[in-house]
Amino acid sequence: METERRAYFKDLLTRRRSELLALSDDAADARKPVELDQQAVGRVSRQDALQQQAMAKAQDARRAYELKRIAAALARIADGDFGWCAECGEAIAERRLEIDPTAERCVSCAHGL
Repeated sequence: METERRAYFKDLLTRRRSELLALSDDAADARKPVELDQQAVGRVSRQDALQQQAMAKAQDARRAYELKRIAAALARIADGDFGWCAECGEAIAERRLEIDPTAERCVSCAHGL
């Protein structure tokens, strides 16, 4: 892969990492423990708050997973392995990388073909 294309994907991944970190910071309050205060919040409202907290934690877990994949892709760029299938060693189609720049395997290997 050309140096210019690697720089493009590095920039794309770096921007996505920044977006995810900003989203995680914005959602920090939603992940805080829900206080039990029957006077201020009724039972149904508390259940709603617990559900929202659980959803916020699940979103944070998905963001953390994507951040790990981004870090691995940036490491492959630094090592010169970006764009090559980790399983068969063949080039990963750039269209696939455009859709998912964190992809580690070509389509054939990803689907077990």
